[in-house]
Amino acid sequence: MSGFDYVITIGGAAGQGIATPGNILARLFARLGIHMYAYNAYQSIIRGGHSFLTIRCSDHEIRTHGDVIDLMICLNQDTMDRHLEHLGPNTSVIFNSDTIEPGKAADGVRLCPMAVTEIVGKGANKLMQNTVAIAVTCQLLGIEFKALEDVLNFQFSAKGEELMAMNVKVAWAAYEHSAANFKPASQQAPKPGRPLAVWAGNQAFAMAAAGAGVKFYCAYPMSPSTGILHWMAANGRELGIMVRQVEDEISVICMTVGAAHAGCRSMCATSGGGFALMTEGVGAAAMMEIPIVIVNVQRAGPSTGVPTKTEQGDLWQVLGASQGDFPKLILAPSSPLDAFQTIPEVFNLADKYQLPAIILSDLLISDETSTIDPELLDMHPLIDRGELITEVGDEAGNYERYKFTDSGISPRALPGIPGYEHVVATDEHMPDGVLISDEYTHPHKRRAMLEKRQRKMDGLLADLPPPAIVGDADAEVTLVGWGSTAGVIQEAIGQLAQAGVSVNHLHFKWLVPFHADEAVQLLSSCKRTIIVENNYSGLFHRYLRGETGFTVDGHIRKYDGEPFKPHHIVAAVQEQLEGGETLSVPYEEIIV
Repeated sequence: MSGFDYVITIGGAAGQGIATPGNILARLFARLGIHMYAYNAYQSIIRGGHSFLTIRCSDHEIRTHGDVIDLMICLNQDTMDRHLEHLGPNTSVIFNSDTIEPGKAADGVRLCPMAVTEIVGKGANKLMQNTVAIAVTCQLLGIEFKALEDVLNFQFSAKGEELMAMNVKVAWAAYEHSAANFKPASQQAPKPGRPLAVWAGNQAFAMAAAGAGVKFYCAYPMSPSTGILHWMAANGRELGIMVRQVEDEISVICMTVGAAHAGCRSMCATSGGGFALMTEGVGAAAMMEIPIVIVNVQRAGPSTGVPTKTEQGDLWQVLGASQGDFPKLILAPSSPLDAFQTIPEVFNLADKYQLPAIILSDLLISDETSTIDPELLDMHPLIDRGELITEVGDEAGNYERYKFTDSGISPRALPGIPGYEHVVATDEHMPDGVLISDEYTHPHKRRAMLEKRQRKMDGLLADLPPPAIVGDADAEVTLVGWGSTAGVIQEAIGQLAQAGVSVNHLHFKWLVPFHADEAVQLLSSCKRTIIVENNYSGLFHRYLRGETGFTVDGHIRKYDGEPFKPHHIVAAVQEQLEGGETLSVPYEEIIV
């Protein structure tokens, strides 16, 4: 693909301040109107361990961290030792020559040693090497120093004039040294364009919930969902949102259900381990027909698994959440923007159909940092609370909370309205809420009540958009995906097109209820289907086959904790078209 497309990596140990140079570069690119996507491969320890932040910047929108490395910033020897041998020609390597030995590099690798002590001065903060590296990066890319100076002043303004001035001084010295000693990078940054915004995936979830009218948010910190709690805690008071961190996920789900029963739009978030504790509460919300929204940010399992790595492993966990049959809504957004634009609709649907809604994210989406066009963000979406009774009306004194209706939806009265007193409990009940076991277990009323609730699924399915194939309808291959694989599949399709392979894309976001008839019709029209999943056993394929009876022709699966890169999918498709195995498991040479 022509144009500017450049990948910068920053490697070091936890505690070396990798996040700060990453944030500075992200803000810098956004201000210049350059699209950016960042993925951080880090370990589940507070200090030490190898972290490797990849920042891809481009003159067009991007949804993956790419295939190659163009520039590497080494903050310690370990990073140099792990990655140098894998770098190819025209790659630049910036490192502190006071503390790091470069080792043997491939032909064409450009080493950029910086004697940090000489530039900064003896006794300076060790983290100044990060400022040096950022300045060299900007100079190599042809970014004017004034743009970097503005971002440095913003970054360090809260820490005092002295530190701010020191960082600018050090950056200028490094910038001049780079200009005098190093060749420009293989690509040069484009001219500044219209500024973009920067957000993290979890911030998108939180902002969308706030815009959708959430007034209660509850969580227990569990990576990689904790960023939602951080945003809510920082902004909840100003936005009128009650935010609670409690002792465990059982308390989280119970408080969320209680707040929703009282009339608040309520949301909670966790990862798979925390969701395991929430499942009985999910069933309670379903039985009492109370609308709640739960975000499950998947990470590699089982148990505590690999806490800081990504995986699409919780699909069957949420499909089977809680015991018994009950209506629920399950979806898997494909990006932070998709989540932001969909979450208000999820709340409206949960309110309309009075059921629990589960949003499946994963570490790849929730922990990413990327640029976004602010014009795409609507903080005032349509809010529809459904059949919610908030004042005395005609049904006062004769109110049935679980009234039988053709749609399965019963008018929901907020607690405390005179004449609308009713029983709300987790046992099966009569239309007025009285438990059927209090009289005797009435078989036909149990059956009628369960059927009433399940009728909601017909209306809900009709409200959801069916899946659609993106691309040439007559393509040689159809790549099938769900959730976070959308971006990498689309980029792989572009690369395959350049290689002469025609590929289209069928992606699923709305999982329960499922458009089975439409899915069968689309899949049956495809010449060759290959499904892409970030798990071992093909969880979505098993679900797809169960709902439709359709079996795909090939599989591409990755389950090592790291996300797909475009070339993984490209190579797998080519191998399968050439008659290779129908199951491809990509292997990455670079050890992160």
